[in-house]
Amino acid sequence: MSEQEQTTNRQTIPWRQKQRTFCPHPSPITHHPSRRHLYDDRGFTFIEIMVVVAILAILAALVVPRIMGRTDDAKRTAAKVQIRNIEGALQLYKLDNGVYPTTEQGLKALIEKPSVGVVPKKWKIGGYLPKLPEDPWGNPYKYLSPVQKGDYKVEYEITSLGTDGEVGGEGVNADITNWNLDKE
Repeated sequence: MSEQEQTTNRQTIPWRQKQRTFCPHPSPITHHPSRRHLYDDRGFTFIEIMVVVAILAILAALVVPRIMGRTDDAKRTAAKVQIRNIEGALQLYKLDNGVYPTTEQGLKALIEKPSVGVVPKKWKIGGYLPKLPEDPWGNPYKYLSPVQKGDYKVEYEITSLGTDGEVGGEGVNADITNWNLDKE
């Protein structure tokens, strides 16, 4: 291709035909005529900002009360799930050893081999739980075995004392035990 043909080909490229003088370093990417409209409106009006703030305020007014009132329910549900997990570990303990841990051995028997009371002969190396969970309020679960409930005897009882951390209570302060998980 001759030098004259190369010059002619350069002239047919539209962005090279006119050099803009308003910018000291014109760039074909940022100053292309078709992109000029992107730089004409540079921000939001006060009304646009106020509309967005009003929408966010309405959403917050609707959502926040629902979320804030549910934390106690979520913690109670978490406690129930943890109690069910402990029950599963107790079932495995009984399958291996023929009995549940005693009150004296406690739930600690699920993570390390008991050294008091009847020492299990087939205790699983590594334990039945990786660690003892605390209830969602940071208190340890209470464990009793065996338990007398009215006229009948129960193999074991796992209890979380609820929000207030005290025996008894109503509503969110009510105790959560393995034998009343489905009552709420």
